[in-house]
Amino acid sequence: MSDAAASAPPAARTAASSPVAEAWRTLRRRPDTVIAAVVLLFFAVMAAFPRLFTSTSPRTCPIREARTAPQGWGGDHPLGTDALGCDVLATLVHGVRPSLLLAVVVVGISLLIGVTLGLLAGYYLGWVDYLVSRAVEVFLVVPLLLAALLVLSLFKGVDLGAGTFNVILLPAVVLILFGWMPYARYVRASTLEAKNLDYVTAARSLGASDVRIMTRHVLPNAIGTVTALLPTSVAGVISAEAVLSFLGIGVRPPATSWGIQIEQGSQWVLGGAPHILLAPLACLVATVLALVVLGDALRDALDPRLAA
Repeated sequence: MSDAAASAPPAARTAASSPVAEAWRTLRRRPDTVIAAVVLLFFAVMAAFPRLFTSTSPRTCPIREARTAPQGWGGDHPLGTDALGCDVLATLVHGVRPSLLLAVVVVGISLLIGVTLGLLAGYYLGWVDYLVSRAVEVFLVVPLLLAALLVLSLFKGVDLGAGTFNVILLPAVVLILFGWMPYARYVRASTLEAKNLDYVTAARSLGASDVRIMTRHVLPNAIGTVTALLPTSVAGVISAEAVLSFLGIGVRPPATSWGIQIEQGSQWVLGGAPHILLAPLACLVATVLALVVLGDALRDALDPRLAA
């Protein structure tokens, strides 16, 4: 240990050598992780500030300009127009917000539900564990896309409004309903291991309440394995939204999303306007790949067995 490290306060040395700090240093040294983070940051900025990328409204659609070829960044339509005359770049930029917002809402609420149920099941066992485990098994039997297809088809005629949150509400509810189980399984397994550690036993013998033990001692150890799932879970939700929108039961017009653009562009791939499909497809693939790369890197950084 160097003189500077040896002279540092114990708290500073502990923080510097914490698993989170070690994971952060590992991630910063990986070029693929840096590139993936830049790609995700780019699309996040696009979703938050669409006017930085285009001043054209996605609802300005002169039919006389339908299927205009890409004109480059100096033209009126850098990526061309679609079959209705709408600017592809404007539709692309404004379509990223519903997709990312849906993914954040679904993953966030699913994480909250899954972590809570998994923590309770792993800590208390007995009938609590029985009910949670049986519920997980029941929901895992039904494939996500099939369940979403069946449920959303029942509400296909329901109009909740044109706001960004309104158009993602129904897909979000269905994806949350069938998306919390992996978090519950991972947290339950980690809780079973963490609750028997020495410092947890010591806290219990000192009279700490179950809530305090679960939130202050068990959960920090159990949440690590779930953290690595988040990027790939977001990628899965974005992909699922694209599939559902392609089938006409996800985000629906007049709102726009990458899935809707892909559905509309697929009809013109062989009709002389492949750019209508290629632009949103390229963005979707780039986002999903960046999230998968980040998820794999995060898993490797947080798992000491892989790091070794």
